[in-house]
Amino acid sequence: MDIGDFFSQGNDLQHVPAFLISLAIGLLIGLERERSPVAKAGLRTFTLTALLGTLSAMLAEKAGSPWILVAGFIVVAYLIVSAYLEDRKLEDPGTTTETALVFCFGLGAMVWYGETTLAVMLAIVTTILLHYKPELQNLSKSLSRTDVQSVLQFAVLSFIVLPILPDRDFGPYNALNLNQIWVMVVLISGVSLAGYAALRIAGQRYGAPLLGVFGGLASSTATTLVYARHGKGGEKFTRLAAVVILIASLVVLVRLAVLGSVVSPRIVVYLLPVLAGGLVMGGAVTYLIWRKINREGELPMPEITNPTEIKVALGFGLFYAAVLVTAAWLSDYAGTGGLYALALVSGLTDVDAITLSSLRLFEQGKLDPMQTVSAIIIAYIANMGFKLGLVAVVGSMALARLCLPAVIAVVAGLGGAWALHFLL
Repeated sequence: MDIGDFFSQGNDLQHVPAFLISLAIGLLIGLERERSPVAKAGLRTFTLTALLGTLSAMLAEKAGSPWILVAGFIVVAYLIVSAYLEDRKLEDPGTTTETALVFCFGLGAMVWYGETTLAVMLAIVTTILLHYKPELQNLSKSLSRTDVQSVLQFAVLSFIVLPILPDRDFGPYNALNLNQIWVMVVLISGVSLAGYAALRIAGQRYGAPLLGVFGGLASSTATTLVYARHGKGGEKFTRLAAVVILIASLVVLVRLAVLGSVVSPRIVVYLLPVLAGGLVMGGAVTYLIWRKINREGELPMPEITNPTEIKVALGFGLFYAAVLVTAAWLSDYAGTGGLYALALVSGLTDVDAITLSSLRLFEQGKLDPMQTVSAIIIAYIANMGFKLGLVAVVGSMALARLCLPAVIAVVAGLGGAWALHFLL
């Protein structure tokens, strides 16, 4: 007999799994608190508190009275307050353990009401927070006032402004969408803030590839804009910015390969060799630039006064809106038969959209493999050209000249692989 069947056969043991999970939650949190010399509660207290939460919830449900659960909570709270008052002679008795006890009671109740997975996840997160107290305190102390302000600014942009903006099309050609435009503002700020943190933690030697990879996963255009501005700080900063921008653009090729594999597995044999050609050629040139940076040793930290780049993000949001309208006009002008023209203009702002559209059309039998891959490659090349222009205008011509060989290498690799695959 399966153990699950044993606990579900009406032998008064069907509730044992819930109590076992509460037992594990209490042991997990209590184990961490047991190691703390200042904690007044440990393994036994936390385990019993979690079990009491489950027991109170069970009795409340059986009796049809939620007050039993409330009474259990009041008992736990009373015991905690009493213990806290006894320690008030201490300069700072702290409330972390007491708060964790109340939370543990709640987790036990959650288990009874069927929220087992969430309760276990919260228990693990709670234990991590308790265990890494010294590291979290050091991190907090290392943050400057500017760092905290930047985090708060990004939080406002992401979780207050973005949700209230309408997600609907309007304006000329219905090309504008405030929610989508603001997403670009959030991406610019997020990439900048994440890059600032990565540079502080990892330094330039290892931070640049990290910035490029994560920047390419989030938005290579946003990454290009942010680091084109930082590339004005001198020759060393120019090389650093070039590596970040180029790696971010190369990661887009990997992202397109993943999209193709997921959305349309049949296109993989046609798409992957072409993308690989651009990735290999562009990666080789980017690696040469990176080697030159490594030979020069650790680079100085760029001077970043506002990690969230609010003004830059807002300015790019307006520019992005203008490009959307222009792309919509060009698309309308090209007519319905202009697939490649559509790929060209839409690729200026977003490669993913035309990629997904082309893959769907391929799955529907409306495009053949060559047309599908060609549309994706044209969109990517258009995006590379747009970012190169962005580098020249926002950054410097020196940075654009440094990026140009890698851009040419990527385009040559894509074009050569496409020709070998479809024309030979």
